[in-house]
Amino acid sequence: MSVQTEQTTETAVRPQGSHHWVMTLDLPGRLSVTATNTFTPPPDWTREDAYTAIRNELARSNPDLARANVTFFALGSNQL
Repeated sequence: MSVQTEQTTETAVRPQGSHHWVMTLDLPGRLSVTATNTFTPPPDWTREDAYTAIRNELARSNPDLARANVTFFALGSNQL
């Protein structure tokens, strides 16, 4: 007896934000973290607001990073 099955693969498309960012935080000699993601800021936000929110979010996930030096930060449109 032969049984045939049909497999379907649905690729879930993760929604992306309007902006893409990359941030590297460094605690010299202890820890260095580079993170990247996308988000859509509220209409009235500035680049400074985005920087602060991203840095605070990274520190929430790892409290040691609250004292880290920012060695790289990039924020730009997520459109090509």
